[in-house]
Amino acid sequence: MLENLRSGLRSALKKMVGASDVNEELIDALCKDVQRALLQSDVNVRLVIDITKRIKDRALNEQPPKGLSRKDHIVSILYSELVRLLGYSQEERDSIPKPGKSEDVTLPISAGINVFLMLGIQGSGKTTVTSKLARWLTKHGYHVGVIGTDTWRPGALTQLKMNCVKINVDVFGDESSKDPAKIVKDGMEYFMKAGVDIVIIDTAGRHKDEFGLLKEMDSMYKISNPNLVLLVIDGTIGQQAFNQAKTFNETTPVGGIIITKLDGTAKGGGALAASAATGAKIFFIGNGERIDDLEQFSPTRFVGRLLGMGDIKALLDMARDLELSGIIKDDQLDVLQNKMEKWRYMIQSMTKEEKNNPDIIHDARRKRIARGCGVMEHDVKDLVKNFNNSKTMMKQSKGRQMHGMLRRLGIG
Repeated sequence: MLENLRSGLRSALKKMVGASDVNEELIDALCKDVQRALLQSDVNVRLVIDITKRIKDRALNEQPPKGLSRKDHIVSILYSELVRLLGYSQEERDSIPKPGKSEDVTLPISAGINVFLMLGIQGSGKTTVTSKLARWLTKHGYHVGVIGTDTWRPGALTQLKMNCVKINVDVFGDESSKDPAKIVKDGMEYFMKAGVDIVIIDTAGRHKDEFGLLKEMDSMYKISNPNLVLLVIDGTIGQQAFNQAKTFNETTPVGGIIITKLDGTAKGGGALAASAATGAKIFFIGNGERIDDLEQFSPTRFVGRLLGMGDIKALLDMARDLELSGIIKDDQLDVLQNKMEKWRYMIQSMTKEEKNNPDIIHDARRKRIARGCGVMEHDVKDLVKNFNNSKTMMKQSKGRQMHGMLRRLGIG
């Protein structure tokens, strides 16, 4: 997914981390590399200039927190600014007090029947996404029903039923009717009797300039009174996503966006940034053809994968949390910094099972981890010991902050 953007950003990061000295020339080079990677992914020029200006200003003027090197601080700046770019609107990006502390987007599901209305341009993959969303919701324990209202495209209802029968989701539709509003009304009555938790309404693909179809969309909105309107956007259209979302939102309040076809497209970054700039949260991204290829979108996780720095982010957060909480003294910071560098490599050498349960790390595993990251076996033992000591502290003090810190570190 977005391989060009991924490789471009990682290359920029690698140059910076590998440099012998951090100066203005190096920061300028980093910003130019980031600009190039974003522009090649069709991110809007104004947004690209804005983010690189912020990166440069912060890198030159901010002092790193105690215990954090200047290089690591610049890495954290790049991380947080990319999260802002791909996860928040322009207004929100200017008001977030702590970059990188963004929360994952969650679907607004309440008690009773919830209604999700699906909208999108023809060809955006909306009908396929409807069945993928139904699959995602059923996997999370919800009883889902789907209403097919596309009376324009031949075979639309058949396609929807074929996709949903595989996941045991009931579909209501009426091939003899040409009145989508009536289908919605009848479908709602049908599923109210069936006792479902969520009804997803699949609508006909429409053009943003087709007045008749936009009016039809408005009537379905009034009848269904949806909890959430989801706009499906084709990731290959790049920064055009902004105007598309804006036009739909003027007719029907768009509460969230799903971006499809991100696998292999060079314009995916542009679609993500443009969608985020509308103010509507990106709830999901589609990155494949299978029914399970729908991923809940989190700007923090997404940017972490782009940069290949999930563990780095956890360690940076850990250093900041320790420094703010006053747990460590000035004369201990250098020692902690060295330990953190070793811990980073050790954690990256662990399996997922070992990260979840460090107690299983016996002599053979300890030897493998040490050999894989170039440390001594007693260093691995020291890491596990520190983790266990921290668990004891949490039990004694019920320290929520420490618990969250260790969870982000990926070893608890």
